[in-house]
Amino acid sequence: MGEIAKLLPRANIVTGLDVADKAQFFAAISQVFEHGSGLARAGVAASLAAREKLGSTGLGQGVAIPHGRIKGLREPVGAYARLLHPIGFGAPDGRPVTHSFVLLVPAEATERHLELLSELAQMFSDAAFRERLAHAAGADDIAALFDSWGQVLPFAPAGAKGKT
Repeated sequence: MGEIAKLLPRANIVTGLDVADKAQFFAAISQVFEHGSGLARAGVAASLAAREKLGSTGLGQGVAIPHGRIKGLREPVGAYARLLHPIGFGAPDGRPVTHSFVLLVPAEATERHLELLSELAQMFSDAAFRERLAHAAGADDIAALFDSWGQVLPFAPAGAKGKT
């Protein structure tokens, strides 16, 4: 199991998140962290919004990796959201976001959080990985994709339906 999979509880995986903009996204994903990880939603939303003011966390290719520091958090924790409708995120390529991985780290975060962000960027730069995420049926399938990232997976011809 990879580092990213270890910090992604199934309760923090959401498909079909219906939001209209970044502010609504931060509010909704903060509720996910509150229910799935016991974090105060106001603190999560404030941390994500503060970081976003420094510059967009939109990577391009329909992906964003918002992240923030949380006082009192002991270990990094993540959440994945597949959005129902793409939203603008200020990505360098101008494309709206449909996939987002939100990373929260302790306030005293070390270089480890930079390593996690780097691994996430590598994952989401993989077009096949993004395609599999887009077609994953639910939280269990998405968790399995994060768990198996980097392993050789069976080939699926373009346009193939079903699980591979």
